[in-house]
Amino acid sequence: MKKLITLIIIGSTLFFNSIEGYAQPKECPVLSELAQTSIKDRKEVIKALHTLIPKTYGTGLPNLPDMYTKWHVVTAKPFPETVGIKDDEDYFEMAKHFCGKEIAEKSWLVRLDFPKAPGADLSQGQIFLAKSKEKGWFVWFQYH
Repeated sequence: MKKLITLIIIGSTLFFNSIEGYAQPKECPVLSELAQTSIKDRKEVIKALHTLIPKTYGTGLPNLPDMYTKWHVVTAKPFPETVGIKDDEDYFEMAKHFCGKEIAEKSWLVRLDFPKAPGADLSQGQIFLAKSKEKGWFVWFQYH
């Protein structure tokens, strides 16, 4: 019985650690390299998405090759603007947890809908953006 419980605990730990490791940015942006932005930059963000979304998502899967070619913006706002909006504010907490409050406060949440994608998991996307002083807008984390 002890062996079974030990195996369950070890297996659970490995499983949950692998999930946690997956849902992390590869690297955090460098704070000193980030430009200050505000909600006034929304049109600029939307324009940048036309390049960033194909670069981040590609076009689709082998059996659904154009799944990500059509998309709609559900949310596009600086993370501080998400406070008090439950569906969005949880992502702000994630961003702060991943890369710290200062990075999160200079970043944006973009939530997307992909109408050609089947099922809820594939049809919804969430990306975290920031603006580099030198290189412009970039995605630093893709949740879905």
